[in-house]
Amino acid sequence: MSTKDRSAAPEPITRGAAAPTARGAAIPIGRTVAIASLVLLALSYVVNAMDRQVFPVVLPSVNHEFGFDLGRAGWLSTIFTLGIGVAGIPTGFLLDRLSRKAVIMIGIGIYSAFTLLTAVSHGFADMFAYRALSGVGEAMQNASLFAAVGAFFFANRAMALGTLNFAYGVGGYLGPQLGALLAIHGWRTPFYLYGGIGVFMIILIALFIRESFTEREEATVVTAAHEYNHVPAGLLTRNIVLLAIAAAAVGLAMYGYIGLYPTFLQTKLGFTQLQAGTTASMFGLGALLGIPAGWIGDRVNLKWFLVVTLLAGCGVGFLIFNGPTGFAAQLVLSFAEGVVASGICFVNIYAAIQRAVRPELVGRASGIFVSLFYIPAAFAGILFSALVKQLGWGGAGIVQLGLIPIIAIIAVLFIRLDQQSNARKAAAA
Repeated sequence: MSTKDRSAAPEPITRGAAAPTARGAAIPIGRTVAIASLVLLALSYVVNAMDRQVFPVVLPSVNHEFGFDLGRAGWLSTIFTLGIGVAGIPTGFLLDRLSRKAVIMIGIGIYSAFTLLTAVSHGFADMFAYRALSGVGEAMQNASLFAAVGAFFFANRAMALGTLNFAYGVGGYLGPQLGALLAIHGWRTPFYLYGGIGVFMIILIALFIRESFTEREEATVVTAAHEYNHVPAGLLTRNIVLLAIAAAAVGLAMYGYIGLYPTFLQTKLGFTQLQAGTTASMFGLGALLGIPAGWIGDRVNLKWFLVVTLLAGCGVGFLIFNGPTGFAAQLVLSFAEGVVASGICFVNIYAAIQRAVRPELVGRASGIFVSLFYIPAAFAGILFSALVKQLGWGGAGIVQLGLIPIIAIIAVLFIRLDQQSNARKAAAA
C-alpha cells in the first residue's frame, strides 16, 4: 500500500490519535510525540528562513566584490522566490505520489546544496542560478511541511501554521544577525554554515519523524460531521482565485521590502552592516507573532481581520521609507512590517487557501499558495530597484508597500466565507 494511503480515521488532535503508516497500520500518535515532531520540523524551517534572509544583509559586500549595480542586486536579492514559485504547483502534484516526509527531506537537500554553491560563485550568472535553484528546494519543503502540519492539526489549522511562521520568524531574526557577524570573516561564511546545518536537519528528520505524523488526513472526521458539504469540489474555485490574488499582492510588497531594505539602510540612511542586519532581523521578530495571529484567525471573521491588517500594512510601508530615519524608529517599523506581512497575512491567507478546498486537495492548494505568493515576489527586487531609480526610495515605498496591498484588500473583500471549511466545528462535533 502507498505511503499516500491515509484512510485510517483520525481523531481530534487534543487526544492521542491513530494515524496511518506507509503500510496502512495504525500507530498511536500521542500529544507529546506530535508536539515533539512539530518542534523538530519547525526547527528545519528555522534553517530555511535563515538561508533566505541572510543574502540581503551581505549583498552590499557581494556588490562591492563583483561590481553589481542596484538592478542586478535587486534580481539577486529576491530571485530565489522565483524558484520557490515555479516549484510550488509541481510540488503539490508530487505530494500525490511521494510521502510528505520524503518531499520535506528532498527539499532541504536541494536548497542546502545550492546554498553551499552560492559561496563558490564566480559571477552574476552562476550566482543567479544558484539562488533561483535554492528556491526550488525551499518550495518543496514549504508546501509539504505546511500541508503535513495543517492536516494533522486541522482543528487549529491557522494556529499550527502560525507555529511554523514562528519558526520562520526565529530564522528571520537569527539569519541576518548571525550572518552579519559571520560576514566579518567574509560574506561566504554564512552560506557554508547554513548549508551544513541543512544537511544535519535531513538526518534528524529521517531518524525521528514518523510518517504517521506527516501523512495524517482529516477527511474522515470532517466528512462524518458533514463539514465539507458546503465547500466546492475541485481546485480552481472562487475563493482559491481571490486568495491567490491576495497572496500575490502581499508577496510582491513584502519581498520588495525584504530584498532591498538592508541596502536602503546602508546606502541611504548610513547604517553599518551590523546595524542593518539587526534592523532587518526585527522583521523576523514580528513574524514570531504568527502563533497568536493564527489563534485569532481561527476564531474571528477572517475577511475583516485581513482587511484591517492590510490597511495597517500600507501605513507601515509608507513610514519605513518616508518616516523617521533613526535606528530605534526603524527597529520598530521593521518589527511592525514582520507582524503585518508575515505574522498575520502570510499565516492566515495560507490557512484560508487550505480551508477553501476539501481534504484530498490540501497538498495541491498549498502548492498554489506557494506559487502565487513567491512568483511575483521574484520580481519584487527588480521592480523596487526600478521604482527607486524613477521615484527615489520614498516614492518606491509608497507604490510597492503602500499601493500594491490595496489589490489584496479588494480580493479579500469578495471572499465567500460560507464556502470555507470550519474544522474547529467539525472536531468539536
